[in-house]
Parts: sequence; structure tokens; C-alpha cells
Amino acid sequence: MDALSKIFDDIHLNQSEYIYLKAKNNWAFQYHDQGAIIAYVIMQGQCILHLDQKTIALEAGDLILIPSGQKHLCTASKNQVFNDALNITSLFNEKRHKTIELQSDEKPQHQECLILAIRGHIDSIMAKPLFNALPQYMHIQHILSSTAPEWLQIGLQFLAVEAHQIRPGRDKILDHLVSILFIECVRDYIAQLRDSKNWLNALSHPELSNALAVIHGQPEQVWTVESLAEQCCMSRSKFANLFTQMIGETPLAYLQQHRLRLASQHLRQGQFSIQQIAHKVGYSSETAFSQTFKRTFDLTPSQYRQQFQSKLKIQ
Repeated sequence: MDALSKIFDDIHLNQSEYIYLKAKNNWAFQYHDQGAIIAYVIMQGQCILHLDQKTIALEAGDLILIPSGQKHLCTASKNQVFNDALNITSLFNEKRHKTIELQSDEKPQHQECLILAIRGHIDSIMAKPLFNALPQYMHIQHILSSTAPEWLQIGLQFLAVEAHQIRPGRDKILDHLVSILFIECVRDYIAQLRDSKNWLNALSHPELSNALAVIHGQPEQVWTVESLAEQCCMSRSKFANLFTQMIGETPLAYLQQHRLRLASQHLRQGQFSIQQIAHKVGYSSETAFSQTFKRTFDLTPSQYRQQFQSKLKIQ
């Protein structure tokens, strides 16, 4: 399996949900950071997305994708004269697959806007390297026109059909469609990258991608700089220098961070003992694993698992 495919396996993009937002006049809604991928398709009208002090003008036919689901605000116009912005975070669970009416009597009046909001759940800890390499948002214009990428047109057509019909297997199809949408957006972004030191470029690098594929695909193996260099048919020094230059950290530092993120995923899933997890992520000693894990997460593996389980009970 290639490195990018393994990355998407690791982040567990699933449980896609969507709602339609039908807005009139000087409306506004907000979304709070939930560690989920958020995308908006503007079906009709126009609006302004406010993200980290940036304002992005959106119009009919636009798609905007926020990989990390970072907190944001969407308004009818730049003139923020509204009192309260509806928090739509919980609506994905409460009113999924439904149309939400957003209306305001405040002036100025605006053209009706129809927005398809899509949320895809992910493992945000495993996705951290991907989020760090991607921009805050990806804005694709005119996705409903004939000039849009063919994959996008087909994907949205399927999404529109499945979103309006209750058929067996619909949720699974929607999950796959959202995954394809995100993967294709990432691939398009990689193709346009000019920064050779971006982690995403390393995933498709003719030599380094082999090392990243085995790190993500076989983390339990006893990897050394030499053995990783052999996977890339490079000398140890050339490999180490190129890896550090492109990734921003040494091969063994990157390997350790990936192993610990993977361990955190296993601990949250609760299927294996701590000793089993230690071996699964490449540690022969449970003690060494626990000590290294605590240095990164400030909790022992047992404490980390207990804290996560306590949060689940509260929810």
C-alpha cells in the first residue's frame, strides 16, 4: 500500500453526516472545533466564511473544505450586525439529513442561500501530520460547472442522489463519497505544491515514499536509519539528510511519533492490553513504551485510557 493510502487508513475517516442550511436575510451560523473534516457546498446564493481572522467570499457553485474542522463563522455579509450566530455543531447529530431554516429580521436583507454542510469524523491525533501539512482551508470554485474536475462533478452528483433518497447502504456510500472527496482534494493540492519541504510531497517522493510506506505500514518492525535507507535504495547519510530536509525531523524521531500516535489510537479503542499495544507499535519492553508514551502525552498509557473512557461516560 502506498504511503498516502496508509495515511487515510490511519485517520479512520468515517461516520459522514450532512445537513442542508436554508438561510434568509442577515443570517449567521458558527461551528466549533470538533476534530472533524467540514465541507460546505454553496448550492444557491452567496455568503462569507470567517476563519481565523480571514474572510472568504463564497458563491453558488463553490466548495470550501476545512480539514481540521477549525472553529469558524459563516454570515450573509461582511456587515456583522446580527446578534446571535446559530451553533450548528450539534445539529449534525440531532437533525442529520434534514434542512435547517436560518432566518433573521435584521437588515440588510439578502438573497436566499442554500448550503450543503458535510461533516466527516476522523481520528484527529492520527491526522495531525496531515493537518499540519494542509492549508487551513481548500476553496474550489465553480464545482457545479462543466469546467470543474470530472471527479468532483461525479462525486457531487452521487452525493446529491444519495442525500435525497433513503436506500439500503446509503450511509456507507456517503462515507465513501466523503472520503473520495477529501482524498481527491488532497491529491489536487499535492499536485499544485511548490514547497519541496512539505510532508505531503514526501509521500509521493520517488525515494522517500518507500520509507514512509513501511513506517506507516509496518511500525512494529525494528527499523533503523540504515534499514529505512535500504527501502529507498539510498546511502544512510543521503537518506537521513533528505528525510530531515523534507520532513523537518529525523527518520527515527518521525518513526517514534508515529508509533506513539498509533498507540494512542489503540488505547482509545480498548481492544488490546498495554503490553500488546507496546509490541504492536515496535517496543519490546512495556516499561520502555510506557516511559516514552508519558514523555509525549504527560500520562501513562493506563492513565490515558482511563481518561478517555471517563470522557466517553460523561458524553
